[in-house]
Amino acid sequence: MGDDLKILSEKIKQKALALGFDICGTAKARHLSEQELHFRAWLGKGMNDRMAYLERDPAGRFNPELVFSGVKSLIVAGISYYSEQGQVERDVPVLTRYAYGEDYHDVIIPKLRKLLSFIREKVPGAEGRAFSDTGFLHEKSWIVEAGLGWQGKHSIMINPQIGSYFFIGILMVNIELDYDDPFTRDRCGSCRLCIDSCPTAAINEDRTIDARKCISNLTIENRGPIPEEIVPKLGGRVYGCDRCQEVCPWNKGIKPHNHPEFRISEAVASMTRKDWESITEDRFKSLFGRTAVVRVKFPDFRRNIVDAFRSMGTSG
Repeated sequence: MGDDLKILSEKIKQKALALGFDICGTAKARHLSEQELHFRAWLGKGMNDRMAYLERDPAGRFNPELVFSGVKSLIVAGISYYSEQGQVERDVPVLTRYAYGEDYHDVIIPKLRKLLSFIREKVPGAEGRAFSDTGFLHEKSWIVEAGLGWQGKHSIMINPQIGSYFFIGILMVNIELDYDDPFTRDRCGSCRLCIDSCPTAAINEDRTIDARKCISNLTIENRGPIPEEIVPKLGGRVYGCDRCQEVCPWNKGIKPHNHPEFRISEAVASMTRKDWESITEDRFKSLFGRTAVVRVKFPDFRRNIVDAFRSMGTSG
């Protein structure tokens, strides 16, 4: 029985890679109680800012059984979005790399469902549920459980092979598998480049983020004005911030992804200052309608553009 599970698990990982994922591991479904306590403490300090959805069902984020009754295993996969091809123009608002291509939800969930179909061919009666930054699942914790990496000091997950620029997808299934050993090493060592390089000092010493200061949160999740004391520190950023990942040694020398879905479009890459200044709602939808950028409503995005130019010492 043990050999059968090993063979099945290996076939699942191979299929995940064939579907386009770059890393894949397996974890036994269990209640991650220690991580839940850490998360609740973070919430208790109000560091989730206005992201009230994070306060809903915190127990379910760390106990898979509360999300999918009968779950026995989690198949955890990652797909790189690191690109060296980005925006061409200088002195224009800056996008985070993860917003270059298609919305990752629309890419990852279909891949996971194809993986589930493959599993059903091998194990009739197998059932599962797919997640990618959806529902109430604390995906970072499951990267560790599946042996794929560790949580960096910037709070982002790091994999030794592909760095930290990757999306996470999880498939919960109601079958037993052969499980990978959890990742137990902290490979950040004494390095604190991410903490010291954060433009707004939003990175805490305990591998959490104070979202009230975080540029990513304030330009994406935030529905109010960006605090005036933050605006000069935006550095032209209009959607998200990659600074902590840009300085991370684990992202030096990693290979750019080869996923066409995550490539920046020529129209977005070549946007000039005039294009940004004159953008209309119709043009916004045309340029970003299939990307994660549409998570921000146009009036808020236009506000971000104005503030991005202000932070560069120019008007927009």
